[in-house]
Amino acid sequence: MIESLQQFDVELFLKIHRGLANPFFDWLLPLMRNRYFWAPLYLFIIIFSFIEYKKKGWYIIGMLLVTFAIGDMVASRLIKPAVARIRPCNEITLADDIIHRVPCGSGYSFPSAHATNHFAIAVFLIFVFYDRWKPVLPIGLFWAFIISFSQIYVGVHYPIDTMVGAILGTLIGLLTSKIYKKLQPQL
Repeated sequence: MIESLQQFDVELFLKIHRGLANPFFDWLLPLMRNRYFWAPLYLFIIIFSFIEYKKKGWYIIGMLLVTFAIGDMVASRLIKPAVARIRPCNEITLADDIIHRVPCGSGYSFPSAHATNHFAIAVFLIFVFYDRWKPVLPIGLFWAFIISFSQIYVGVHYPIDTMVGAILGTLIGLLTSKIYKKLQPQL
């Protein structure tokens, strides 16, 4: 069972990583996973929170940082070392199949911390802002998805790594948004 799941994961990885290869994705998708590319969005969220929510803006940003910290800690510090799955770009059996679009990194692959963190942040923001701004739902989910998909395309994660990261991040975002909603009336 595990072997057939891993085989499916490798085959799907190669269909995305090699099968979808094109100059536009080669340019766009490495940008999508770059934190500096998204810096203006992060700055916008901070400014928007302070302008629209005044004192509660500090609380939103604080809980957003807690959301990120929990996601990163669970994915990178707890699960990755326990599972110790080699990244596809470091996998010897895939050496001839990998297109090096970004530096590979030496860390483990499962789960994707990018997927975990961005789905956690997106879900948290959806629950915080949805009542006042409905487009945050599709935009937030697309944002987290494109970053997660980019991880596969550039060759640093398998599809299951990002899928589990997305589920884990969603659960973390739900948890922190519930904590936020519960504590919010006291502000």
